[in-house]
Amino acid sequence: MNLAQDIKKFFKGEVDDSAATLDAYSRDASVFCVRPELVVFPKDIDDVKNLVAYASAACRNGADISLTARSAGTDMSGGPLTESVVVEFTKYFNNFVEIGHNYAIVEPGMYYRDFEKKTLEAGLLMPSYPASRELCTVGGMVANNSGGEKTLSYGKTERYVEELNIMLADGNEYVFRPLSAEELAEKKLARTFEGEIYRKMSALIEGNRQAIAAAKPQVTKNSSGYFLWNVVDAGKQTFNLAKLIVGSQGTLGFVTKIKFSLVRPKPFSRMLVIFLKDLSPLADLTKQVLACKPESFESYDDNTFRIAIRFFPEIIEQIKGSIFRLALSLLPEAWMVLCGGIPKLVLLAEFTADTPEDANAQAAVAGQQLKKTFPSLKMRVTRSDEETEEFWLIRRESFNLLRHHVRGLRTAPFIDDLVVRPDLLPEFLPKLYAILGRYKLLYTIAGHVGDGNFHIIPLMDFTDPGIKDVIVTLSKEVYALVGKYKGSITGEHNDGLIRTPFVKEEFGEQIYGLFEETKKIFDPDDIFNPGKKVGATLEYALAHLDMEKKN
Repeated sequence: MNLAQDIKKFFKGEVDDSAATLDAYSRDASVFCVRPELVVFPKDIDDVKNLVAYASAACRNGADISLTARSAGTDMSGGPLTESVVVEFTKYFNNFVEIGHNYAIVEPGMYYRDFEKKTLEAGLLMPSYPASRELCTVGGMVANNSGGEKTLSYGKTERYVEELNIMLADGNEYVFRPLSAEELAEKKLARTFEGEIYRKMSALIEGNRQAIAAAKPQVTKNSSGYFLWNVVDAGKQTFNLAKLIVGSQGTLGFVTKIKFSLVRPKPFSRMLVIFLKDLSPLADLTKQVLACKPESFESYDDNTFRIAIRFFPEIIEQIKGSIFRLALSLLPEAWMVLCGGIPKLVLLAEFTADTPEDANAQAAVAGQQLKKTFPSLKMRVTRSDEETEEFWLIRRESFNLLRHHVRGLRTAPFIDDLVVRPDLLPEFLPKLYAILGRYKLLYTIAGHVGDGNFHIIPLMDFTDPGIKDVIVTLSKEVYALVGKYKGSITGEHNDGLIRTPFVKEEFGEQIYGLFEETKKIFDPDDIFNPGKKVGATLEYALAHLDMEKKN
């Protein structure tokens, strides 16, 4: 079978199997390299429909073919990597469809940065954007259930998905949205593939209600597993399979259109910047800061601070601003470093309001409250929106600076997204640092301290033959520690190739079995992005580590 020639017979978009294209789509922002057989760029919904129908028929006839959706390729888990067919959505499925008084409809391949420009013109925002906001697409945000700096106040992407158009395995497009009990009963009567999905998923969720409720991670952020606990909203009395599609990494079908609810953001912000020399006051401090209701509460560690100093010129280039202005804004920190050393943790509490005076007052009051309990605490309030943005840049750009500028070593995101309850951090973090210390790694830790969500990015030599053992043993130790504190192995970045082998251990045999059944209900021939969420092995992941030397 000549796959490219077969697809070209019914496909209006591009079909590309050139070496350069296959190389480009072999990687994302993860540690993996998986070379696809083909990359296709569907031009319209008929292309997607015909492609899915073709793949389903081919699989039923014994062919080994699968379809993996891809947009911007910023995934850090290996989610959009495949040995079969990559389906690229950024080229044609990138249209802004409609905006209303509190919603927007958009295609999955649109970059978030372009989407945000459109919504801000109407004074609206989709606030679950990740740190990669300048690079990612809205479809990728749905696939991973992304979150970011505003998640503390506004929640993750799952909160803003009102409807999803989905191309399912039968080659037909459906709309998933909240259904009343009467609407669900009507759907279940239909003798269609959609009706079968509703019948089976309703039975699965109803028959395992208690186990599913107990399996929900007891943290404010989670992107691991299938979100079975989100489908039934007891308060609203709705059944919503769109909530299951969110975070499923394209394993249940192709998202072809998204309706997002939007918020009206407050225009002015000030940041309370807090410098901790040790972690002992972190729990009480976090509790007090959260009581002041910041919109965001973020952090980065001493290693990230050093990275920011090391790559100061790149930061200047990123903000396209004055080196003198940034240097002036950082003078207090520079003086602090000279006099007292680099802080163990830098905390960023952002307060927003309708006027700059109100935002400043909120930040100042939070600082005054903290001073009563922690009189020796070093902190400051930013003086402008521009200065606030400069501090955000260090937090947002640390991964990209590491990824592109550290010679001889590479970023290795494999324990990059763990979550525990914030009140447990003073007990949890020293144990985490102790584990990391045994491996003598250079790494940064940045994250969303208000949610207890931390991004650990080791820098590693991928020419070292022992790297596979380090990845396996360190992952097992860190995830065991996370499990002990009832956390999640991924708050935002999802399972992909790197964490799917640990999903069964995280949720247990029974719930993992429900995940496998869910996959089978939606995708009986396993054509949508196989080996993610369920069905992966650690051996496969390790065999596809990208060992090519870079930098």
